[in-house]
Amino acid sequence: MKLPYAEPYKIKVIEPITQSTREERERWIVEAGYNLFNLRSDQVLIDLLTDSGTGSQSAAQWGAIMQGDESYAGASSFFELKGIVERLFDMPYMLPTHQGRAAENVLFSALIKEGDVIPGNSHFDTTKGHIEYRRAVAIDCTIEEAADTQKELPFKGEVDCKKLEEVLQKYPKQQIPFICLTITNNTAGGQPVSMQNIKDVSALAKKYDVPLLLDSARFAENAYFIKTREQRYADKTIKEITREMFSYADMMTISAKKDGSVNMGGFCAMRSAELYEKASTFNIMYEGYLTYGGMCGRDMAALAVGLDENTEFAQLDARIRQVELLGKLLDNYGIPYQRPAGGHAIFIDALKVLPNVPREEFTAQTLGIELYKEAGIRGVEIGAVLADRDPVTRENRYPKLELLRLAIPRRVYTDNHIAVIAAALANVCERKDEIVRGYKIVREAPIMRHFTVRFEQL
Repeated sequence: MKLPYAEPYKIKVIEPITQSTREERERWIVEAGYNLFNLRSDQVLIDLLTDSGTGSQSAAQWGAIMQGDESYAGASSFFELKGIVERLFDMPYMLPTHQGRAAENVLFSALIKEGDVIPGNSHFDTTKGHIEYRRAVAIDCTIEEAADTQKELPFKGEVDCKKLEEVLQKYPKQQIPFICLTITNNTAGGQPVSMQNIKDVSALAKKYDVPLLLDSARFAENAYFIKTREQRYADKTIKEITREMFSYADMMTISAKKDGSVNMGGFCAMRSAELYEKASTFNIMYEGYLTYGGMCGRDMAALAVGLDENTEFAQLDARIRQVELLGKLLDNYGIPYQRPAGGHAIFIDALKVLPNVPREEFTAQTLGIELYKEAGIRGVEIGAVLADRDPVTRENRYPKLELLRLAIPRRVYTDNHIAVIAAALANVCERKDEIVRGYKIVREAPIMRHFTVRFEQL
């Protein structure tokens, strides 16, 4: 008999979570202005808002934390982190920051000016926010197939190279500070990018003399999919695949709270000494000194271990298997999501689940609220709310996809929790014909509104 799968770790510490009644949840969500970000964590049973900084750390990481060097300048923890960055990504220059959006702030301050255009594959919220804050334009060159949630493709997050070349031909290179390639493509449903597509984008970047930046929050998951879906890489290790992916890039930003398996941290790295010198000024201004940036020594020590551990196949396999499990359970219930299952999350197709709720009433946000009221499960909207308003017309933008993301934290929930999530969604789907109205915005920030927006129910 073939033995069933077992996770490559055992649980050492547990944290209690509390149940609540539907009546309590209905009151809490009103108090939160129908914004799931505004809920307190103790009002949530299963928290799938994000996998960013919400995972559990390993025994080796906790050991490294106790040995972190908190020296202001020249901390040994910095050099431990710099060493693993050089080995994994072959980037000689690195600036630590407190998280990914800080890395974007530092690097983009050195690169982007008003009127620039930055092509890429579905820039995520903070990336687009930092671009548009600088009065530049993010141009989406993702393949069209990504908009069809039911179409099965092994690499559904890729750049359409024809679209990209049209942008590179249309604008002078002085107006394109870099191409941004996100691995994996979060906005398109946690979908990976093949090594061949990375090579093709890199070739175009070199042809038009434009730098290539990898937005690398889930680089290890992308490497996993290359290993398991791109035949010629089947015998390569995750570390070998990672090193090749980044060999085609000029620079990178990373929120290490994802594939770095830490609760806080990030960095930007690059090959250019000139860019490093320019970005260093902004790192000191916005984050801290060059050898700690926005991170404590203990956080850098934990990150160095996390990057090493999470680029081993077994750890990634366990994590992605749990995401696949949720997808299989949803298949059993007939609930549509962005197929195939992503690396870090399942993205529910809200337009198919709640067809009676108009898009201008924020369909995916409505689905997220219904799921919370049903079982205390918190997801996050990846749709019209996150897409924000057009910076020129100030009209709401309606992206091709209207998704509810259920991000699975690393090594946090058991398969029983996953079963509860699927059953709760099935319960919501059973009464979808009763859900015909959504929400209107009553207060919003001028940029990246989804974090603090407040709604009223229609």
